[in-house]
Amino acid sequence: MLASGSFTGRVVESDLLITGGTESALAAAVQAARMGVRRIVLVNDIAWLGGQFSAEGVGAIDEWTVYQGKRTHFPRSGLFLEVLHKIWEHNRKQYGLAQPGNAFCASETIEAAAAARIFEELIQPYSNQIQVFRHYQPRSVEVDQSRIRSVTFEHTTNSQDRLTIRAKLTIDASDWGDVIRLSGAAYAAGLDLKSRFGEENAPAGPLTEEALNEMNPITYCVVLQEAGRDATIPKPPHYDERRYYGTTGMTRQEFDQVGWPTGVYRSTGPAFVDTDYPEGIYGGQSNPYTHRRLVDRYHNGLPAGTEKTFLNWPVQDYPIFNYPQHVVDALEATEPGASKKNIVRMTPAQRRIVFEDARNHALGMLHHLQTTAHAKSGDYPQSFKYMKLSEEFGTADRLPWKPYVREGLRLEALYMMREQDIKHHTQGQYVGPGWAARMVQDNICGFQFNIDFHPTRRVFLRDDRTGPWINRQTENRNWSTHTDSAGFAFRSLVPLRMDGLLGAAKNLGYSSIVSSALRLHGQLMHIGQAAGTAAALCLRDGIQPRQLAASLKRIRELQQVLVGPRHLGLGMALWPYFDVKVAG
Repeated sequence: MLASGSFTGRVVESDLLITGGTESALAAAVQAARMGVRRIVLVNDIAWLGGQFSAEGVGAIDEWTVYQGKRTHFPRSGLFLEVLHKIWEHNRKQYGLAQPGNAFCASETIEAAAAARIFEELIQPYSNQIQVFRHYQPRSVEVDQSRIRSVTFEHTTNSQDRLTIRAKLTIDASDWGDVIRLSGAAYAAGLDLKSRFGEENAPAGPLTEEALNEMNPITYCVVLQEAGRDATIPKPPHYDERRYYGTTGMTRQEFDQVGWPTGVYRSTGPAFVDTDYPEGIYGGQSNPYTHRRLVDRYHNGLPAGTEKTFLNWPVQDYPIFNYPQHVVDALEATEPGASKKNIVRMTPAQRRIVFEDARNHALGMLHHLQTTAHAKSGDYPQSFKYMKLSEEFGTADRLPWKPYVREGLRLEALYMMREQDIKHHTQGQYVGPGWAARMVQDNICGFQFNIDFHPTRRVFLRDDRTGPWINRQTENRNWSTHTDSAGFAFRSLVPLRMDGLLGAAKNLGYSSIVSSALRLHGQLMHIGQAAGTAAALCLRDGIQPRQLAASLKRIRELQQVLVGPRHLGLGMALWPYFDVKVAG
């Protein structure tokens, strides 16, 4: 049967179809190619490959974790470590330093266009095995006897240009899990109540319309380069500086004078504090400028014009429900009830309406930093007033091709990872990280990160949807809950009932809470590498992923392939041992 739509246009036969151009998708493709899969098709909805590293502009590689009481990075391994080697090589060639950023939240930084080139170079040796189609988005999925047989795509600018990929196995490593959704496979989106998984930090309810759609927000990153002149941008549409007071060190009194309700005040300090973080990442004072600085030319003695930073600050986060009135009107014009839909269930055209407002919101924060914050903080060479938007993306507004997506579709899988699987402690008694209380025997990667929800809700001034709004966190969804060293289950990549399909990227079998702790660059590359490995083994043996998951012998083979050694690439760390390094 057809899950939706009909098939026209070109038809391509393949062994493995990978949807999406995320870092997870690229890791899956390269791993499968290295293991001998001959016909791999990767379909992306834009030109750029690399996901967070590149198209989303998240160039400070966040690896927040704790070891022996100090913030550090999680042990690197696998394809993620290979990409880091390429990043160090690029930075040394460009700046004479492997780590030029001196950022608060990351020791490793890379500029977006350079990252895009690195991922192109990563797949180039396998060009006779990996065929890449760009600017195509999923339109329909053919399912026969609960198994995906093919996926039809349409060109993003010409819906009559169709492409059908027939594959023995499909990995959905896209932003929003559209193949999973269109196939009819079970999935979830929005928060999970405590009654579902018994998670400590899940809300008890009730499941209101807002709660049903509450997800980690999207953010358009703002990548900036030293201009040496006044580079203040114009006010974007719907600009209101009252949205952005959390970036300028406003006092509680100044905040309250606006009329914002209780509970949304944030005291963030000034927009810029000069430091090279000599005590290491997550030490010293954080501020919008140095939090995710990409190139620190002042402390590194680099040439003028090379200073570069980017903004990914809580105030610019864009909640993806309860939209401003102009967004509601635009969505409703496409389809009655569209403004009430979860973004996972929206059409690409509807999502673009949301993205456009999120882009303007991010540009509004930059304008605020260049004007009000500049006047409040004082004149200094690194002022945002003297920083220009990077031109590396080639977009009309010079923002990244995509927003940073923190949470999307969650696959209903053979095993659902829960908060209990990534912690051993109870809230308020954290002393770790220690080992999580449960370790799954089909573990495919180790990880540790905070349960990290950025502001998920939107509050309008005086409840007026036509006026300014501010984002806020809730009691159950914030960034203050630590996790412990955990492992991720292979079964959480395998759909509960659909065959011919594996999840990857953020389209995984986990609760909303766990999704907030598993979304970083390295984590997603590990997930993709594991999915690519599993796909290669299934294709070799002519079996379905659920058959692999049901066999401890096959799981052990999967794990042995992941850890290596192999003649190509580095082995992947399955268990979160901080004192074990990967050779090479």
